[in-house]
Amino acid sequence: MMKTLDKKGRWRSVIVSFRVSPEESADLNTRVRLSGLTKQDYIVKRLSERDIIVQPNTRVFKALRNQMTDILTELKRLESGGSVSEELLETIQLVAKTYNGLEEKKKS
Repeated sequence: MMKTLDKKGRWRSVIVSFRVSPEESADLNTRVRLSGLTKQDYIVKRLSERDIIVQPNTRVFKALRNQMTDILTELKRLESGGSVSEELLETIQLVAKTYNGLEEKKKS
C-alpha cells in the first residue's frame, strides 16, 4: 500500500475517533458535502478554527441541489400544519450561506 502525505508533506499516522448521535452525524455529513472537502479535512480545519473555503465544483453544486431537494420535500411535508425543526432551519441557513458565498466568488 502506498503511503500518502498531506498537502504540507506530513504523514498522517494518528487515528482520532469519537462518537456522535445519528442527528449529529447527519449534520456533519451535510456540512462536509456542502464544503467540497473530505470529512477528514473538514474536521481538521474546524478543530483548528480555520475558515472553510468552499471551492465551487460539480460535487459541491450537486450537493447543494440534492440538499435543496431534501429541504423542499421537508417543507412540503410541513405544509399541512407542522412546525419547522431547528435542524431544518440550520440546514437552510447553511445552504443559503454556501450558495451566497459561491455567488460572491463568481462575481469577483
